[in-house]
Amino acid sequence: MNAQETVQHCRELLDLLPAEALAKARDKHPEVGGFAVFPVYAPVEIVHAAGLMPVGLFGAGNRVELSHAESRFQSFICSIAKSTLELFLRGDMKDFHGVVFSSICDVARNLASLVKRNAPDLYVEYLHLPQNGYCEQSRRFGRAELERFRANLSKHLGRPIATEAIARSTLLYNQVRGCIRDLYEHRRRHPTSIAAASLYAVIQAGTRMMPEDYLPLLRDFRDEIRITPVRERDGVKVVIEGAFCEQPPIGLLEVIEAGGCVVQDDDMMVGWRLFEQDVVSNGDPLSALADAYLKHSVYTSVRHDRDRPRTEGLLQRVTNAGAEAVLFAPAKFCEPALLDYVLFRRKLEEKGVQHLKVEFEEKMWTFEATRTEVETFAESMLFD
Repeated sequence: MNAQETVQHCRELLDLLPAEALAKARDKHPEVGGFAVFPVYAPVEIVHAAGLMPVGLFGAGNRVELSHAESRFQSFICSIAKSTLELFLRGDMKDFHGVVFSSICDVARNLASLVKRNAPDLYVEYLHLPQNGYCEQSRRFGRAELERFRANLSKHLGRPIATEAIARSTLLYNQVRGCIRDLYEHRRRHPTSIAAASLYAVIQAGTRMMPEDYLPLLRDFRDEIRITPVRERDGVKVVIEGAFCEQPPIGLLEVIEAGGCVVQDDDMMVGWRLFEQDVVSNGDPLSALADAYLKHSVYTSVRHDRDRPRTEGLLQRVTNAGAEAVLFAPAKFCEPALLDYVLFRRKLEEKGVQHLKVEFEEKMWTFEATRTEVETFAESMLFD
């Protein structure tokens, strides 16, 4: 496939619900089992080493009507939690062995409990990942939590998950993340070489495929993008911030660029490309994964970084990307993103960096109001 065909194929994969993506993967891997992974981060290497396919669980967008989940949540809860729970209440996830959540917010914690209560036959895990990365106890705790996950998953499956298998899976995911870093670096240097919506589709498609199938597709796409002539265009160079959990509709990304912005960098799909460098795949892979999470993660709002606060991390991202402004894209009712916005805005205004906030929700289907906001913002900067 050429790059255009790859993007179209990936966008079709994004239209699949998790169970449909698993069924499609079984055409090539008939014996593979599914395991759902809720944002932001989970050790997919352990899941893959167990002979399972890690499938990203990002809600259901506008593909599922909420018939049951709204009775379990308040009206002001983010839409990803509601549509995710709806998938379990409808029985759509019955072919999966389980699902893993992690400590990102109160809603995710409550969602894990609700799934466990309403899907009693499913293995539901909640990882308490360390927040303080500056003491030896955090490293030991992080490794112990990963070991607990491996032991519980092994018990559920009735078979061991070998350390050597985790090391092999780590090496495979290192290659996937390395290709993703290459693509983002190329986009930073040549921002018009890849449309924001296209790059997002290609990256998220990796959560709908077995990694051994995804890697060659990703490599071919990267290699073609590198040699494709770049057509420069005028626009405000922006960094997109705030989409660390619920992902924006592709239509929103298309509107942002059509409205006069050139996306230099973003934090979409951050959990699947969390590490800034390869994870050591020899020795003890669980210790290596714990170290990578604590010491080599990109900045994100779901973990504390004493030496690089979130506000400084955003400023560094803007500088590294050569951006002129920040476009905040939080999901509606996402408390962590909206609380972060207050801190981010204060820091950006202190440094004289322009910014715009546009909220989204899963079932958005018209973006005219957002387009007007983005066009006004871009024109005010381009013609000031």
